Amino acid sequence: MEDNQNFVWMVIDDGSTDNTLEVLKKWEMERNTFEFVYYTKKNGGLHTAYNMAIEHINTPLCVCIDSDDYMPKDAIEKILNFWDKYGSEKYAGIVGLDYYTNGRIIGDKLPTQKSINLIDLMVGKYSINNGDRTNVVRTALYKRYAPMKVFKGEKNFNPHYMHLQISKEYDFLVMNENLRFVEYQDTGMSASILKQYRNSPNSFAEIRKLYLSFPDTSFKFKFKHSIHLVSSCILSGNLLKSFKYTSHKIILVCAIPFGIMLTGYINIKSR
Repeated sequence: MEDNQNFVWMVIDDGSTDNTLEVLKKWEMERNTFEFVYYTKKNGGLHTAYNMAIEHINTPLCVCIDSDDYMPKDAIEKILNFWDKYGSEKYAGIVGLDYYTNGRIIGDKLPTQKSINLIDLMVGKYSINNGDRTNVVRTALYKRYAPMKVFKGEKNFNPHYMHLQISKEYDFLVMNENLRFVEYQDTGMSASILKQYRNSPNSFAEIRKLYLSFPDTSFKFKFKHSIHLVSSCILSGNLLKSFKYTSHKIILVCAIPFGIMLTGYINIKSR
């Protein structure tokens, strides 16, 4: 149980077949000092669960904890105290650390500075191993950028897309503290990435489009994501769409043969 009970736990049941609702009803009958709310929906993937959650959130800050993850007992207390001390509308929120359940940090600690931009982290501006991290986001910004696009039949649009969109305007405060324990599942977003590429090509094309809009990135970065853009557009059945998704036309043309090879590799390995 969290040390600080000043939060609302919102559960988004994305078409689960377990007894989530029964468990919550049992807890509701017991004496709890924190509020929780429950919403259920047809299974559509993590990004659609984000869309529903953001629609209903009414607290100033929010953080997503996947069903196989959990927060340390003191995480809420640390987040609220940290935001009270340093937070303002100047910042998107807080970025903190993720740990494996064995207590080992995922990736490296963040640079020792007050704030950081998530795009800078992604494109390799800092010489650290990125790993996964927990983003505590101002709800007003989530509501500004949501909902994420939903492509028919696709369930693998990574919600970090919104964090990167927000990072085009705002930095996140750095909090080098453990905010989440992560237990990776074979069926999660982190596994079977090639199947995800094949099953959600429009979603991944949209993500590459965003990546290629970042200013001042290296040729290596542009070329890598141009290859993936080409592949995603081929898998979606519309290679020409890739030319609408990037201003780096020459790099894109050079990436086409490699994108074709990547597509073949994906199709073979993801069967």
